[in-house]
Amino acid sequence: MIESVKKKDFLAFVETEAKIHVDSYIESAIHLAEEVHYGVKREDGTSSFLETHIFPVAMNVIRHYRWANKPMTTIQIVSAILHDVMEDNDRILDLHASKSYGFDAYFSHKFGDYVYKVSSILKTKSLEFYSGLTDKEKELERFREYCNVLTKSDYDIKTIKLADRINNMRFISKIAGHEKIARYVREAEDFYIAYTVIEPRMDDFYLEIREAYEDLRKLAQENPKITI
Repeated sequence: MIESVKKKDFLAFVETEAKIHVDSYIESAIHLAEEVHYGVKREDGTSSFLETHIFPVAMNVIRHYRWANKPMTTIQIVSAILHDVMEDNDRILDLHASKSYGFDAYFSHKFGDYVYKVSSILKTKSLEFYSGLTDKEKELERFREYCNVLTKSDYDIKTIKLADRINNMRFISKIAGHEKIARYVREAEDFYIAYTVIEPRMDDFYLEIREAYEDLRKLAQENPKITI
């Protein structure tokens, strides 16, 4: 089953599991996420991006911090909620301040430089910024650069990225034959599995991403149309 989380259940999780009061800072982050990701569907064409990605990823981030016995504040939760907004910032509907001053400036002012930095680092750059004769060559160069950035990033960014990738891998495993299966398998083998054991180690995420990888690998082996 695809994990789907309603807003009210996510808020209850923050209160009970993170032991953090849902204040105006968190509420504003959810409002922006709703604004940016409104109507966005996942690869199956029906599942809500908010309910099957944003909220579950943020919940997994919270679970990890509890597992690792790491201090957690609203900063980590807001960063997780907003980790994908830079991907879809052109979808803003009626945030007048963002239109007047530019989305980046609005985002940084509203949620702070740190949350803005997290979202900016996690954003996937356009292929036009990379050299290569083909899109495949450009994608490889982008992946190499992204991996290099992630290995130098701080704990919060590593946590959010791994929770994000685990969610994506689990979701795509429910869509037989999807083209992303092969890419997720390759990238897990090339980087993400090892990333969990590079200091600081995240053994809980290692188990999760390894399981997701094995599921995708099995799907690829069973489908002759999927080339790894």
